[in-house]
Amino acid sequence: MFDRRLVTHFDWWFAVVILGMATLGVLSIYSANALAVSAFRKTLHLRQMTWVGVGLAGLTLACLVSYRTLGRFAYPIFGLTVVLLVLVLVIGKAGLGAHRWIRIGGIAFQPSEFAKLGLVLFLARYFDDHRETLHEPRTMLVPAALTALCMVLVLKQPDLGTGLLLLAIALSVMLMLGLHWRYLAPFVLTGVALTPLLWMLLKDYQRRRILVFLSPDLDPLGAGYHIAQSKIAVGSGGAFGKGWLAASQSQLNFLPLNHTDFIFAVLAEQWGFLGCFFVLLTYFYLITKGFQIARECTDLFAAILAAGISSMLAIQVLLNTAMVLGMMPVVGIPLPLLSYGGSSLLVTMLSLGLLLNIHMRRFMY
Repeated sequence: MFDRRLVTHFDWWFAVVILGMATLGVLSIYSANALAVSAFRKTLHLRQMTWVGVGLAGLTLACLVSYRTLGRFAYPIFGLTVVLLVLVLVIGKAGLGAHRWIRIGGIAFQPSEFAKLGLVLFLARYFDDHRETLHEPRTMLVPAALTALCMVLVLKQPDLGTGLLLLAIALSVMLMLGLHWRYLAPFVLTGVALTPLLWMLLKDYQRRRILVFLSPDLDPLGAGYHIAQSKIAVGSGGAFGKGWLAASQSQLNFLPLNHTDFIFAVLAEQWGFLGCFFVLLTYFYLITKGFQIARECTDLFAAILAAGISSMLAIQVLLNTAMVLGMMPVVGIPLPLLSYGGSSLLVTMLSLGLLLNIHMRRFMY
């Protein structure tokens, strides 16, 4: 039976902020491609609007189904995401030099995006099941091994950014649960020892991006072109920006991937420092609200799930903005709610819907 208290505890302001950010993403994508010659690029905002609708449906569904019910299926959901990561290497659709998409009918989706939420669900369920041994290092072995498996499958696509993101999500959850940093030393030392091997496994373009990050003037017309144009776009926005539909760097195609990885540079050029500050402040609200929900939970599964989702969003925002500003190599991490992409937007909406779900039902468990 439906509990009327759920409506009372629904955070409408949180939902309005989510919709506002998604709307800003559609407007930014439209502006970035308003002068494009390609008919496909001119309709990207319409496709994104469709995905916003799908995402809102997913958010609503994530609110209606109790998170406890979802938790019972956490292991099968995670298993399905691993199977999809394997399938993408076998039957995946190629694009931009990588095999990251699976096409079913007329719809292509990116399993690595769903793996992020699948991993958070798995970690929440696993640590809830092992609550009596949370502070024992051996409890961390299974999640560490399965996280490594997902990372390897994602890196094979290749998708360095999402692979690193999965690692960061797992580490953040483990550290929040009290894993002492000294237990990470063996993993860090192993990673350092394997660095030469990992370097050889990277694709040529990935190695060039890292080298350009270390030496920005190494290849200004090649691997360094993206970040150079991104910095120009960000700097040209000044304090107040050039205004909507007036961003020459992004609209005249000087800035590559202006609707996906570098959407923050488009925002910076159009709305300037103040606009970027407002966007980052909005992210700060969403993320801190998520951690507040986690802190208020008496249910361990809900607390870990909310904290894991909040960490996932925070890490994505940090990595994307740092990449756009040249503070880290270009790794292809979308900006939540703003970057073009159906899979990314849907996973973000589902994740935020789960935060609303936990907030609504915190009085029930």
